[in-house]
Amino acid sequence: MYVGGSFLVTGMALALGSYAALIPVGVGLVAILVRTVLEDRTLQNELDGYREYATRVRYRLIPGLW
Repeated sequence: MYVGGSFLVTGMALALGSYAALIPVGVGLVAILVRTVLEDRTLQNELDGYREYATRVRYRLIPGLW
């Protein structure tokens, strides 16, 4: 969902020809990245079985990258 939404808002800004809109899009993408890291950390600490799941599933957002 996070990756799809990121592509969506970036594509909308480009499709509308609003290069100035890429600035808040970039800020939003950084916020999503920070949220993902914090969410993963919280799940590993508080959700039973998630740590084992995370060791089996290597990638969080982009397969082969991260």
